[in-house]
Amino acid sequence: MKKWYAVIGDPISHSMSPQMHCQWFEDLKIDATYIPLHVKAEELANAVQSLKCLGASGWNVTIPHKETILPLLDRIDSTAAIMGAVNTVVVEEDKTLTGYNTDGIGFVNSLEEAIGPMLKELPVLIIGAGGAARGIAFALKTQGYTSISCANRSILNAQRLIDDVVGVRALSLELAEEELAMFQIIIQTTPAGMKSSKIDKPLSLKNIRSSAIVADIVYNPLLTPFLAEAKDRGARCLSGVGMFVHQGAYSFQKWTNRKPDTKQTIEQVKLILGGPHVNR
Repeated sequence: MKKWYAVIGDPISHSMSPQMHCQWFEDLKIDATYIPLHVKAEELANAVQSLKCLGASGWNVTIPHKETILPLLDRIDSTAAIMGAVNTVVVEEDKTLTGYNTDGIGFVNSLEEAIGPMLKELPVLIIGAGGAARGIAFALKTQGYTSISCANRSILNAQRLIDDVVGVRALSLELAEEELAMFQIIIQTTPAGMKSSKIDKPLSLKNIRSSAIVADIVYNPLLTPFLAEAKDRGARCLSGVGMFVHQGAYSFQKWTNRKPDTKQTIEQVKLILGGPHVNR
């Protein structure tokens, strides 16, 4: 019987996950498919039950459901529990649901693959305090990065991230703008810059140092307004393509126990979106 998987979110029309996963199924000769499902916040509980009843073998979770889906699952992987967010659900043989988070390690792998080995003491600024931000902060700490700050419009949400990931400093967006020259690695994790977003950039980059590495987890468009400004100011810019591919590959492995070709996929996605993965 052909298996099927999905990605749920609001919005969802921008997602390239179906194209990527279906290509991996074809490459590895796995009889399965993957579809996008537009699920609004108030529909999430019903959608989870429907996916389970209709025989989905697993699904990805994107904005805005990564945190609110937690109480709807039977088990949460320890890493996802610490992050407070889930982006991958596996339907077990007994039909129970297990949640995982592959965002953080996917980002760190993409950063180090594109830029090369990093000095772990370089000061890092994470913009945003949602599920993706917590996942990235936790993965960076796990991989040995020692100087991490989190800036958010709501300082309370930034403080909550600190409570989840010990050793992270919280600050407002205004203070982050003032202190921007302190940071060597800047990671934008909010929806700002997505085609469906009304906000282009979460903060101004006027004080950025020209030697900074600037990453945006948004991958469509490839060059967000945030990255465009960083590039204009001389920074080295990393699009969200690498994180998108690597986190998807970890999800794929959870479902199939097979490892897809991430390097080839990154190049394919870059070509589709019309630009390089790293911009100087």
